Amino acid sequence: MSAAASNSTAKTPVGILGATGVVGQRLLSLLDAHPWFEPVWLAASDRSSGKSYGEATRWRLASALPARFARLPVSPATPEGCGAKIVFAALDAAVAREVEPAFARAGHAVISNSSALRMVADVPLVVPECNPDHLALIERQASFRAGGGFAVTNPNCSTVGLVMALAPLERAFGVESVFAATMQAVSGAGYPGVASLDILGNVVPHIAGEEEKMECEAQKILGRLTAEGIAPAAFQVAAHCNRVAVVDGHMASVSVKLRRKAEMDEVAHAWRSFSGRPQALGLPSAPAAPIVVVTAADRPQPRFDVEAGAGMSVVVGRLRRCAIFDFKFTVLSHNTVRGAAGAALLNAELLRAEGRL
Repeated sequence: MSAAASNSTAKTPVGILGATGVVGQRLLSLLDAHPWFEPVWLAASDRSSGKSYGEATRWRLASALPARFARLPVSPATPEGCGAKIVFAALDAAVAREVEPAFARAGHAVISNSSALRMVADVPLVVPECNPDHLALIERQASFRAGGGFAVTNPNCSTVGLVMALAPLERAFGVESVFAATMQAVSGAGYPGVASLDILGNVVPHIAGEEEKMECEAQKILGRLTAEGIAPAAFQVAAHCNRVAVVDGHMASVSVKLRRKAEMDEVAHAWRSFSGRPQALGLPSAPAAPIVVVTAADRPQPRFDVEAGAGMSVVVGRLRRCAIFDFKFTVLSHNTVRGAAGAALLNAELLRAEGRL
């Protein structure tokens, strides 16, 4: 019996911090028909507190705001009064640095989308197909575990696609060095995000903090869990990050140098055959194919490929030899689904399936 079948009878109440933002809205849309989790507590900034969610939020998704969520009150972003053990956090990093530890110390399981705790030594930074074993770090969070809580993070939205594409190559051949130039959608900047006069007909070659996140997060995710913590993966990443006039979908043009010689068909096979614990467990949000390989010369493209696997698959294409490194390719991921809300939700599903919630 799959994990989805065995856990479908009773829904677990969950809360959302930062519920009115783009990622918070996406979380609610993904949770609307979720078989395991039901949102019962929503929190946002002081200006939204005390209103109904329907009054407080400017809903930006194409799907309608579910009526039962619209009626929920918006609470202050404090642990007092939060009736949900599991709390998804979709907060700005500056706010999350104080709020997320407060919830964890108060006994909540904090599943965070922010960068505030990602690089903290005892906080797992998890892509479930790539490093599910890193969840064992939870047991080392002494300051949180004393109160019965813990914190788990998912990566930056631009890191997810890169790491998913690198993980099969690291396993099969070893990765020595990586160069990545991104083209990132405006939804990654939240709402209202980038001003129209800055982005229409333009490319902005700077996203604050983005390159640094890609360069260090990939090493932690693909590193080894040891008795001392995470030993970072022994490869270097150089990233160039650009904002482009696309609504959803982060793309990266990647060149990679491998430690062991490989043929192009071996690389493609490593991607196509890649699977992980979420697929083995049959988790509700897990795509059947974590990596979709496209062969058309002009794909992937956000317009046509961003919804692959309901937005949870990473799409890789344009594989070819590189004159400087070994191979170059293009990778596309849905930045607010696999790169944010869906990533946090898949982490929660894995935690529950493994009995950690």
